[in-house]
Amino acid sequence: MRPALAKAACAALLLTAVTAVTAGCSSGDDGQAGRDTASSRSAPSSSGAGASTASPSGDLPPAKGSVRVVRTVTDGLKSPWGLAPLPEGGLLVSSRDEGTITRVDTETGKKTELGSVPGVAPAGEGGLLGLALSPSYASDHMVYAYFTTESDNRIARMPYDAKKPAGEQLGAPDTIFKGIPKGTNHNGGRIAFGPDDLLYVGTGETYRTEYAQDKKSPGGKILRLTPEGDPAPGNPFGKSPVYSYGHRNVQGLAWDKDKRLWASEFGQDTWDELNDIVAGDNYGWPDAEGKSGDSGYHDPVAQWHTDDASPSGIAYAEGSVWMAGLRGERLWRVPLDGTKEAHEPQEFLKGRYGRLRTVVSAGGDKLWLVTSETDTRGTPAKGDDRILELKVS
Repeated sequence: MRPALAKAACAALLLTAVTAVTAGCSSGDDGQAGRDTASSRSAPSSSGAGASTASPSGDLPPAKGSVRVVRTVTDGLKSPWGLAPLPEGGLLVSSRDEGTITRVDTETGKKTELGSVPGVAPAGEGGLLGLALSPSYASDHMVYAYFTTESDNRIARMPYDAKKPAGEQLGAPDTIFKGIPKGTNHNGGRIAFGPDDLLYVGTGETYRTEYAQDKKSPGGKILRLTPEGDPAPGNPFGKSPVYSYGHRNVQGLAWDKDKRLWASEFGQDTWDELNDIVAGDNYGWPDAEGKSGDSGYHDPVAQWHTDDASPSGIAYAEGSVWMAGLRGERLWRVPLDGTKEAHEPQEFLKGRYGRLRTVVSAGGDKLWLVTSETDTRGTPAKGDDRILELKVS
């Protein structure tokens, strides 16, 4: 998944940085928006496990970026969570609490319900969460979904047939992976196929902190699976599905132009994190929250006080990772130099659209952004949840 670190290190431009922080606390993605300033920045500890390096700096993103809201694609959504762009056009969006998948026409904003996912048992932060399309979607039309049942969190795939009547377009689900711990909170839920056509899964530790360090538990991990749900060949712990561990609650996954994996993670009382993910590395929870400097743990690339972020989805565009904030009610831009910050993170859209749940690349300098005001922690009076089209730099 990663370019050879030795080659990257040879061309590295080492950046030093300072820390700018503000106070805040959280124990999940609940709460209201925080203060104006936000990020703490410094390079990952060079003595940490899986220490990161920078790539050549001749093509760095600028220090200051921009965000322009091009339009509202659609509104009137209920507890939207996962988002999957269709190659034939349109977007699939999941409703966490209703357990349904809906297609949105990105030209007209028209919504067509595909159907309900059987077995979804919404409660708290659980329900129908992440969506992903099969790497062979052009031939198999399979939609993958991560969802909470009465007993666990699991992943199933379902055929999608747009020629059938609305409400009947999802075929019978085939469960490919089950037994992920469930809880009222910290269910993780983001799934995405990587450049290697393998399925990456962000899970939570459901407030059972011991799960995060237990390599036998799928809780508090990033998992890597084949499309059939088996542990991917080459995983760091033999036949285990575990790809990285020591996570609290992973809800964002994305790859940069060099096919490096990035993940966002909820902190508890002090630091939310943006991490570059290295196979087999330990990201420290519950012993470390944010940058610990402990050589046994992989430090985050960037961190924020929890009232400024509470991050969910992330996307990569224009040389930066873009991170949606729930409690923080803003979109963060983290310009990259390899696996280091090229410049200080920037905040955009603060408080303008409320809680922000999911951000997905729309190609080039465009992003799709999903709001989350109807998730029981928002303020629906601010307006129904919507999908926005953004132009960024």
